[in-house]
Amino acid sequence: MMKHFTLLLLLFVTGCASLPQDKEPSQGTSPPPVTCPSPSPPIAGYQPPHFVKTDFASLPDWHKGVHPEAWTALLRQCTTLQNKPHWNKICSAAKALGEGVSASAQLHFFENHFDVWQIKNADDTPNGLITGYYEPVLKGSLTRTHYYNYPIYAEPKDLLTIDLGAIVPELKGKRLRGRLQGQKVVPYLSRADIDLADPPLNAPVLAFVHDPVDLFFMQIQGSGQIILDHGAHLHLGYADQNGYPYRSIGRYLIDQKELTLSHASVNGIKKWLHKHPNQLHHLLNQNPSYVFFKILPDNLVDPIGALGVPLTPQASLAVDTRAIPLGSPIYLNTTYPDRTRPLTKLMFAQDMGGAIRGAVRADFYWGTGSNAGQEAGAMRQSGQMWVFYPKGSEPVLTH
Repeated sequence: MMKHFTLLLLLFVTGCASLPQDKEPSQGTSPPPVTCPSPSPPIAGYQPPHFVKTDFASLPDWHKGVHPEAWTALLRQCTTLQNKPHWNKICSAAKALGEGVSASAQLHFFENHFDVWQIKNADDTPNGLITGYYEPVLKGSLTRTHYYNYPIYAEPKDLLTIDLGAIVPELKGKRLRGRLQGQKVVPYLSRADIDLADPPLNAPVLAFVHDPVDLFFMQIQGSGQIILDHGAHLHLGYADQNGYPYRSIGRYLIDQKELTLSHASVNGIKKWLHKHPNQLHHLLNQNPSYVFFKILPDNLVDPIGALGVPLTPQASLAVDTRAIPLGSPIYLNTTYPDRTRPLTKLMFAQDMGGAIRGAVRADFYWGTGSNAGQEAGAMRQSGQMWVFYPKGSEPVLTH
């Protein structure tokens, strides 16, 4: 019986168990039968990467690639990694140097404590997609008004999370989400279901905003700030997700021949919606994934990433953690969104996201507000990545 149950779980995993994605994260007796949403092709088709050991001299412009924000990101993540094997000595040495370390001192530090591995795709190609994200700032209200009419939900009270690893150890890190319907666990409500829910979703409402498109993209980013009528800022972070795979509405518009690849940015999508307002909900519902938020401390300077530490603008990356462990230094070689200026710098894997799937694949964190949003929305570059591992350790795949 257990063998049959294990097989069923494996089938469920390919259909509706999200990989951990704590920006759009995914999370004993035998559970009731589960009906799953459609499988996510990027997860089902995942191919392990290749790692090629190299050296610092081979890194493009390594002598120019370290900046003050990288050191800030390292010190921030040491609050979490300092007690982990291979990291305790590194973090002790970093803290001993303190803040304001010169570029030359940083170069020596990383050369002394890390080895370099180029990460390549399964077919041995070195290039992949580099996109950008940011923390949006929206205006809103704590009460619903005629103008502020779209709710930002906290985690629903009826959302169930089933940890498959507690039943089958091989499925550690994979989770099912659903809700009870009588005696059965069924998939949770999709985006379309939530938007049309009557009565409304059984979840606390944190605030209301005016623009459903801005709210949609705040869910994609996984965090945001709401400026309330009286001027206070409400800091919001990722709390949970409804269990459906992320689907790109930009890709949908490309497939429908409504936009070209070069125009399928956030700004391009918003311009298309401005011309086709009657298609608003139809387009947004192409992505059934729905993100729920939680209120973060008022004194937060930057949003919290999946590693559990504040992200550092232009020094934090979201990665696919099946290929790259959180906390890893990443040397990135790409271009700015204008596609002409080189963008080559040391960053850190401190976040993950539902759309970040693949070996040479990263999301570049630009910061907070509209300027960061312009850069993030326009970023869709080809790039190469090198991962640094503490000396004495080697790449370990988690897939």
